[in-house]
Amino acid sequence: MAKVEKTPEQWRDQLTSEQYRVTREKGTERPFTGDCKVSDAQGIYHCVCCHTPLFENEHKFDAGCGWPSFDRPLGSHRVEEHTDESHGMVRTEVLCAHCDAHLGHVFPDGPQDTTGLRYCINSVAIEFHADE
Repeated sequence: MAKVEKTPEQWRDQLTSEQYRVTREKGTERPFTGDCKVSDAQGIYHCVCCHTPLFENEHKFDAGCGWPSFDRPLGSHRVEEHTDESHGMVRTEVLCAHCDAHLGHVFPDGPQDTTGLRYCINSVAIEFHADE
């Protein structure tokens, strides 16, 4: 699949200022400001930039960290992971594989009865599509 490429101006026209700051400038939204609730609703979370399906609601869990958390993406081809050494830490950054939007980070402290991973995702980087 070819990468979505747009100019900064095109992204700014499409996204809110907070969405742009997080997804295009690798920002982080403040904790507990987005949708962290876990519900039984069927649906898929899509990239806010290119609408690629990324995470299933059934794999969302309450990590208590202040950001939506998932134990896995829809598939390894949906996201890319890169080493992030910013802010004096070494973390694994999660990007949309289709448009390189910064989504958040993945940590090895997720539910041990599933993958053991916690995809800690900025809520402004994803949008929920019910009944998919």
